Amino acid sequence: MELTNSQEEYLKTIYLIANSEKTIRVTDIAKKLNITKPSVNRAIKNLKELGLLNYKTYGDIFLTKEGEILAKTILKRQDIIKTFLVEILEVDEKQAQKESSAMKHSISEDTSKKLEEYIQKIFNIGDLDCDYDENNEKCKNCIKITVKNRKNVNN
Repeated sequence: MELTNSQEEYLKTIYLIANSEKTIRVTDIAKKLNITKPSVNRAIKNLKELGLLNYKTYGDIFLTKEGEILAKTILKRQDIIKTFLVEILEVDEKQAQKESSAMKHSISEDTSKKLEEYIQKIFNIGDLDCDYDENNEKCKNCIKITVKNRKNVNN
């Protein structure tokens, strides 16, 4: 399914709000993205028609299983790009966050996968003896520390 950049941002935002709050309302999304509620309502309607979320007027918003999977894929793509920018190219963290957010819309899933494989190969992430879960924030932090430690040893 091909989504617009805007639709990807909405999915990502809804997913992030869902992980930090119990309910998601149009107002929450509007505040987070700094846009109007009518804009959010239009986007929500489109995403609902695509089967990516459930929503009844003035009710809570819930991602469908497919919507959640897509949101995680979008976030993963952004994390991979950011990791590459920070750990390989040594771009400033703030700048990398900004650029990875923009770049995630421009690369394919295939390119993202190859970039992930490259990063794993460079830092030998594949040899970690643990139950690594790419969606777990604790695992993401562990990988960052491992990469940084291995990078320092190699320099």
